Amino acid sequence: METLNARKDRPGGAGHDVESVLDELYTTPPSDFVARRETLAAAAKTAGRADDARRIHAARRPTLAAWAANFLLRSQPEESRQFLELGRALREAYHALDAGGLKDLSGQRRRVVSALSRQAAQLARDAGHRLSESVQRDLEATLRAVLADPDAADQWAAGRLVNALTPPSEFRPGTAPAAQRPGTRSRPAPPPPARASKDVLAERRRARQEQLTQAKEAAEAAEQRLREERARQADADAELQRARERTEQARRRMSAIEEQLRQAREEFQQAENEQQEAEEHSRSAADALARAEREARESAQRVRRMTAGTT
Repeated sequence: METLNARKDRPGGAGHDVESVLDELYTTPPSDFVARRETLAAAAKTAGRADDARRIHAARRPTLAAWAANFLLRSQPEESRQFLELGRALREAYHALDAGGLKDLSGQRRRVVSALSRQAAQLARDAGHRLSESVQRDLEATLRAVLADPDAADQWAAGRLVNALTPPSEFRPGTAPAAQRPGTRSRPAPPPPARASKDVLAERRRARQEQLTQAKEAAEAAEQRLREERARQADADAELQRARERTEQARRRMSAIEEQLRQAREEFQQAENEQQEAEEHSRSAADALARAEREARESAQRVRRMTAGTT
């Protein structure tokens, strides 16, 4: 199985590697997929890479659930690697467990799938795409399939899912006995000696116990990782809440300041109107004073003339 990092390390660089171009294309949201595909195909054709252009143009647009699964794989490579390892360990241990062990395993599997699907939904929201309930169910089904089916795990690990995956009815270990040729009958194996039989059974029990131990360790590691992610998410949510509270406080202060500014503008307008009225009154009073002074001077002059005439 080839990984994204392996593709980027090829000679020629990621910019000229059609595999890397396809990897990038399948992390493009479905709403932008076709336009991005045509742009990349045209760029390859212009660069003289006609075969690459045909491959890019033939890429099928993924469903939203498939895109979210691809995006999760590319965005969280370490967690995705641990999830794939957990699937391998669970498949190896599944058939060696008793009823109690199967119940514990199913509970761990549900918790891991639920937590990882929520993380994928958060990544999708951060990228501007909210997943509906039906899409979320398809995403969880895909992750369950990755844990249970090695073929599904390989498809997801390639990072180019087009449709959601369907989990099998039971875990598939990825190995099967060799097919018997038509027309032949299998011969029963001769019974082993008693001591050899006991050794074989003991070896099988030991191998199954190792597989179970590995599966439990992988599940515990995955759950620990998810607990850490939940803690980080809780911290981020708390910080978001504090930021929202600070924003609301600032908004209230801004509203109060705007109200004060509105009142100040009204008071300023009223004072300005009163000033204009007072200026008009002052001008009128000054005009009246000037007329009175002129009339007083004229009267004084008449009095002087009349006084001079009588002497």
